[in-house]
Amino acid sequence: MAEATSIAPRKALLLMEGRAIPELFGFAAALPTLSLLAPRGDGQPVLVLPGLTTNDTSTIAMRRFLKSKGYPTYGWKMGLNLGPRPGVERGLIDLVEGLHEEHGRKVSIVGWSLGGIYARQLGKMMPDKIRQVISMGSPFGGSPRATNAWRVYEMASGQSSHDGERHMGGAISAPPPVPTTAIYSKTDGVCAWQNCIEAHSEIAENIEVKGSHCGLGHHPAAVYAVADRLAQPEGDWQHFDRSGFKSVLYPEPVYPH
Repeated sequence: MAEATSIAPRKALLLMEGRAIPELFGFAAALPTLSLLAPRGDGQPVLVLPGLTTNDTSTIAMRRFLKSKGYPTYGWKMGLNLGPRPGVERGLIDLVEGLHEEHGRKVSIVGWSLGGIYARQLGKMMPDKIRQVISMGSPFGGSPRATNAWRVYEMASGQSSHDGERHMGGAISAPPPVPTTAIYSKTDGVCAWQNCIEAHSEIAENIEVKGSHCGLGHHPAAVYAVADRLAQPEGDWQHFDRSGFKSVLYPEPVYPH
């Protein structure tokens, strides 16, 4: 069990974020195995949202892999993610509505860091159009300053990090009413991992991977977990199965008190 925290990750962990580069090479090396092991999807549309100060380029590896598994995948197409500036909320709503109408199916959303917070908020606002939400290293609990990026957020967005509750979808910590998976790392050097985990429920779970924050979007274990979650039949969501080889890659997850 874990409690939310108001303390950002140690500077030593922040310095270790350089692991994201070898994690990308690790993804490339693991791609043949991932392609063999990861299940195929049923063709549902998948929207992938980038983290703070990044754009769709950062999610190319994830989107290409998911496309190879049968999903029509989409970036957010709004340039750099500079926080919830004017127009972002409307743009995200329009994007989900457009994908829902185009495909005639509910949309699954994968969000990295701040993108995962957007994904969860959209799940609260549009549950009739969203199939499931997957966040990766997204600090939706605890203090909004329990991250080494809060100053960057305030500079980029022009808003206080404490203003998050006033934006789209209401309270950030409240869980969406759709199946929700929170992927996190205890060695995250940007966001306190204790604030990136969801309370356990019939439609909510946490999955721990061992890696950096900046590499979550292409970390082989995270990518496999995303593909596994997306492949579940609609209306029959089940918690992640850690049996077999997965017991080596994925520790037992932690849940809040």
